[in-house]
Amino acid sequence: MTTLRLAIVGAGPAGIYAADIILKAERQFGVQIDLFEQLPAPYGLVRYGVAPDHPRIKGIITALRDVLDRGDIRIFGNVRYGVDIGLDDLKQHYNAVIFSTGAIRDADLDVPGIDLPGSYGAADFVSWFDGHPDVPRDWPLDAQSVAVVGVGNVALDVSRILAKHADDLLPTEIPANVYDVLKSSPVTDVHVFGRRGPAQVKFSPLELRELGELRDVDMVVYDEDFDYDEASLTAIKTNKQVFVIDKVLNQWRARSVGEASRRLHLHFYAKPLEVVAGADGRVAGFRYERTRPDGAGGVEGTGEIRTVDIQAMYRAVGYFGSPLDGIPFDEKRGVIPNHEGQVLDDDDQIVPGVYATGWIKRGPVGLIGHTKSDAMETVQHVLTDQASWWAPASSDPADIVSLLESRGVEYTDLEGWHRLDEHEIALGADAPTERVRVKVVPRDEMVAISRAAESIAAD
Repeated sequence: MTTLRLAIVGAGPAGIYAADIILKAERQFGVQIDLFEQLPAPYGLVRYGVAPDHPRIKGIITALRDVLDRGDIRIFGNVRYGVDIGLDDLKQHYNAVIFSTGAIRDADLDVPGIDLPGSYGAADFVSWFDGHPDVPRDWPLDAQSVAVVGVGNVALDVSRILAKHADDLLPTEIPANVYDVLKSSPVTDVHVFGRRGPAQVKFSPLELRELGELRDVDMVVYDEDFDYDEASLTAIKTNKQVFVIDKVLNQWRARSVGEASRRLHLHFYAKPLEVVAGADGRVAGFRYERTRPDGAGGVEGTGEIRTVDIQAMYRAVGYFGSPLDGIPFDEKRGVIPNHEGQVLDDDDQIVPGVYATGWIKRGPVGLIGHTKSDAMETVQHVLTDQASWWAPASSDPADIVSLLESRGVEYTDLEGWHRLDEHEIALGADAPTERVRVKVVPRDEMVAISRAAESIAAD
């Protein structure tokens, strides 16, 4: 019987869902899947891109774990595509490859002063507070007043972590060094800015509602932002999500403000113009133009310029994919060019055996449900493209292991992830304040714990 040997690069939700869908699909051939992940642990942005105080979203990990724990997918962690293995290696060992590497860089915000000291990308900040092993472990939280530009869920995560009292994060898996830095933060005001009005935000209602539940934090909204145009009123009447968002914001308008030690301000109709430098060359202000609805679903400038004094700024205007060695890449959109997951070359011709799914395929939009349907579309092509599969020189699953070992790659496997997972949970249970887990952050420690059984055997 024909066997499809498939490599998937990226062990976040997109890659794991793709593997699961293929294994459950009706087909006339066998399937062997190897999942390659550059980090020592799986789950991608669910582990390293979601704020630690989101237990419901973290619950997605349970479903992903169930897929991996069936044992019909091999996982090779701590293996970097383009460094430890390349496209030629995959062609020698597999019939096809799916890239599910996501989008982890910050999209640009093209305004003067965006590169000043004190101006940061939201993705970098999220990686820091989530304990990503490849980012510095310190963060300069020394500002009293902070700006966050963006009106999506990432902007809310960043704003919430900045405004929330560190002690309220203790029951979560927040790394110890992150807690220490947040505990000493002098922040009093976090200002969130969006170009359009409240009816056009990209927040999910649940995320927005959670924001208003922060202890000792006043939610500040401004009456001038609620003079709705006809398009906004229609959106509120016809879209349930917009209706709930409007309801939440208007509940905040009715609250008394002034008793809390911290404030989170929402500014709508604010077009970024400049990050203003102070005498020391660091961020000192955020300048924006007040906008208004243009009657066609967008906004137009009013000519009114305002400045808010701040000492730090975070741009949360979207994520952006990274190019992969030997794979076509769209520099403008930050994705792998493709047709329904079939990768396209510079002449818009399908590249045999190469596929994409998740954010590297469609851009950083959509929630987990979109990721599943997106993977199904890609998988359908993988299963029906048998005539264009590669013909690998090796069909022995042990050969890729030998290749990694010959190159000195300290890869981690599923058993190793179980060891690391159990170790982190035990650290959480032993903490002075019991926690879900305490993440191990340094990459070398993650690898050492994951490969502990191998080390003992070698001794």
